[in-house]
Amino acid sequence: MKNLLKVLATGCLFSALSSHALAADKIVFGIALEPYPPFSMKSGAGDWSGFEPELIKALCERMQAQCPLKEVAWDGLIPALQSSQIDAILNSLSITEERQQVIDFSAPYYQTPAMWVADQSLELTPTPTQGQADRRAGSTSNATFAKAYYGKTSTLRYYTTQDDMLSDLQSGRIDVMLADALTIEPVLQSAAGAGLANKGLAPRDPLFGSGIGVGLRKGDSALQQRIDKALAALKADGTYDKIRSRYFSVDISAN
Repeated sequence: MKNLLKVLATGCLFSALSSHALAADKIVFGIALEPYPPFSMKSGAGDWSGFEPELIKALCERMQAQCPLKEVAWDGLIPALQSSQIDAILNSLSITEERQQVIDFSAPYYQTPAMWVADQSLELTPTPTQGQADRRAGSTSNATFAKAYYGKTSTLRYYTTQDDMLSDLQSGRIDVMLADALTIEPVLQSAAGAGLANKGLAPRDPLFGSGIGVGLRKGDSALQQRIDKALAALKADGTYDKIRSRYFSVDISAN
């Protein structure tokens, strides 16, 4: 009888330890209810796909963790993280000083490059000292960079939306525009971008910000280290680039 009780007790202890191990290896990722193609897309059956869901899957395979997705309204992602409803946010969350006051971030996993776009016939070397003198250049979210490097050689115009800037480029009110490469690339491949061409990417610069990282609860350094290590491994073995190339032709990796 004593032996039986000992076996049962040992079994219960093992079961409890196993359950704890499973719980420790479960990382709940929050994803915005609102799809953001091609970063996140949802099928009619409720399955998520896209660059970020694929990256989550690859990261979790590397970490040997179970990673269910929990759908949350975009505005509720950080509150859900803070209240422990989710453990991480991998959903195009920019690393900003304001957000760093309330949450932590992993190393950046992508950064949106800026692309110069102009009429196909325009010969343009997109540097501050060559080919930009007397140009009328437009910019939206990249205005700080444009002003710092091109303010003295070009006439700059600032826009609230890319659509307004694109309209002025096509009508000839500006000669060139500096746009978010990921949002303008599909336009150049469509009828809306007829006659326009990619004139080159702007160099990486701190003025473009720190990039996009995985949002984590304040002080969760253990998970931060796991994710950073897994992300570095995915980049090193080419997995990251394979995933990225399925959705973007430009390099968005944050180096």
